Amino acid sequence: MVRTWLLGLVMVLAAGAWAKDAAPLVADPALEARVMVIAEELRCLVCQNETLAASNADLAVDLRKQIRIKLVAGQTQPQILDFMVQRYGDFVLYRPPLKASTVLLWAGPFALLLLAAVAMAMSIRRRRREGAGGELSAEEVQRAQQLLQESPAPPGARS
Repeated sequence: MVRTWLLGLVMVLAAGAWAKDAAPLVADPALEARVMVIAEELRCLVCQNETLAASNADLAVDLRKQIRIKLVAGQTQPQILDFMVQRYGDFVLYRPPLKASTVLLWAGPFALLLLAAVAMAMSIRRRRREGAGGELSAEEVQRAQQLLQESPAPPGARS
């Protein structure tokens, strides 16, 4: 009985050693809402297909903290976005502006789609041309007839 109690007490105390601290409640919900609005405009540099607001990567958490610090310091949304672009480039913006340095980001998918369509059309044309000239020579016809005569008829086939 005493052993059971001691074992239970040790297990309860040991569980506390692995427990994580709870995330603190946001002190200012208005500030947090502003952080999330800005974080929606920025791409997670680790995940790349998620916004900073949606990502739980360590870098995304750190960048949201950076946004929060800058907002508390009195910076505006455009100032924060400019800072992030200066530090990480236009790629950090979830919707980068169309300019000479980002034209590949905007036109690249369409160029690849066009290239794939041209390659597919060329392949189809080539196959059609090869299929049209697919007649057998007299030698090949004779060899095929020879093979058909040599092979036994499958069961149930008519003679």
